Amino acid sequence: MSKLAVKRTVDMQIIGDWVEPRSRVLDLGCGRGVLLDYLIQHKQVNGIGVDLDFEKIAACVHRGVTAYQGDMLAFMRAFPDGYFDRVICSRTLEELPSPAPVIAEALRVGRALAVGFVNHGYWKNRLAACLHGRKPRNAVYTTAWHDSRPANPVSIADFEHFCAEKNLRIVRRSHLRGDWKTPCHVAPNLFAGYALYELAR
Repeated sequence: MSKLAVKRTVDMQIIGDWVEPRSRVLDLGCGRGVLLDYLIQHKQVNGIGVDLDFEKIAACVHRGVTAYQGDMLAFMRAFPDGYFDRVICSRTLEELPSPAPVIAEALRVGRALAVGFVNHGYWKNRLAACLHGRKPRNAVYTTAWHDSRPANPVSIADFEHFCAEKNLRIVRRSHLRGDWKTPCHVAPNLFAGYALYELAR
């Protein structure tokens, strides 16, 4: 199994453990629908995804996953408070130009929000920037600055500070080491490569 496949598998397993069977799920930035398809198969969820990319939405449809092409904020505004049991932002928030309104709206339409992101504070990222004075290039950040992702690199410390400022309750968290599969229990802002959070108001 490739390194990318391992990362995707662990991500899906952890979020899958958090999702209740037969619940209503909204996946923001659903991509090609891999996570939603997994949740439909393993948890029998009633799921829908939203993404801007037409090719990714077409891939969702090919998988049999319901998905909407368009702006996620506009899409969520069409739903009443608490319509979804869970909203998922897996590797999505750090790609957005303005994540805070998306989080607020996700917590309005969803009873819980699952967030997963690459930890920019991971020690290899810090070391690469310090030694080379350039954007890190490694297994976590694979692109050059001119083809750069993410738009908003976020660390675990950044995210937890944001939650405290906005009075968002962290229900549970999972930190994984640089291999994205081994739990990290010590100094996660330094030693965790990936982080997952469940939030509620």
